[in-house]
Amino acid sequence: MNINATLFLQAIVFAILVWFTMRFIWPPITKALDERAQKIADGLKAADLAKSELATANKKVDEQLAQARGETTKQLADAEKRAAAIVDAAKVRAEEEGAKIVAAAKAEAEQQAMRAREALREQVAALAVKGAEQILQREVNASVHAELLGRLKTEL
Repeated sequence: MNINATLFLQAIVFAILVWFTMRFIWPPITKALDERAQKIADGLKAADLAKSELATANKKVDEQLAQARGETTKQLADAEKRAAAIVDAAKVRAEEEGAKIVAAAKAEAEQQAMRAREALREQVAALAVKGAEQILQREVNASVHAELLGRLKTEL
């Protein structure tokens, strides 16, 4: 055999192999590679989208936390104001009750002082009558001289 024929036949077989590979083997491989590349690209897009959504969600969470903190601070301030108002109202009520108790005590003291004065007047009147009785050396009848004794009590 001739070397040129061998090279020519090998070139023809190689061309048939290249044609067969390009026609039947290469398209499914390229299709599989393209599909794989598309899946990877879709996965990367989804990852980027998820990353941006995560950033947005984190931003919303931070805003909601800040809002919740603000509301909590406001509620605490309101609660403190209400507590102060309740304490002030209780102080006012306590002062009113104290004033009522003091007024009642003063009235009771006045009544007791009046009773003591009346008792003292009666005792002084009784002493005056006894003194007058001893001075006059006779008995003074209280029922007979009631008007005179009443005037004496009022004068004392």
